[in-house]
Amino acid sequence: MESNLKFNEITSIIIGSAMKIHNYFGTGFSEKIYQRSLIEELSRQGLKCSTEVEKKIFYDNVWVGNKRLDLIVENVVLVELKVITELNKFCYNQVINYLKVFGLEVGLLINFGRESLEFKRLVNYRKSSKSFLNR
Repeated sequence: MESNLKFNEITSIIIGSAMKIHNYFGTGFSEKIYQRSLIEELSRQGLKCSTEVEKKIFYDNVWVGNKRLDLIVENVVLVELKVITELNKFCYNQVINYLKVFGLEVGLLINFGRESLEFKRLVNYRKSSKSFLNR
């Protein structure tokens, strides 16, 4: 599949794949099981996935730690997976911060921890002028 797919097309494929996996497994498995299944399904759909992508995080040009992402699809869509009873504001803020830190525009927050799959598409509308990464 072409890597220049529009965000909506990519996120639709990701959400559809997550729904297929959720219908297959239901709830009760670890995040890693859902992650590996999603990678497999997205690969079958022709999408390129990068897992456990890690970046160094800097505060005022001083390294303060690393952050590892669950999944980046087609190098443009961040996917954060959860297996919790309810998504909350912290989860949303976490994805927005990851988008800023990794310089991405679109992210999906997907929760496999409920009876019905829960997902939220988040957009980083403003590019941060702060340097979180050593560029």
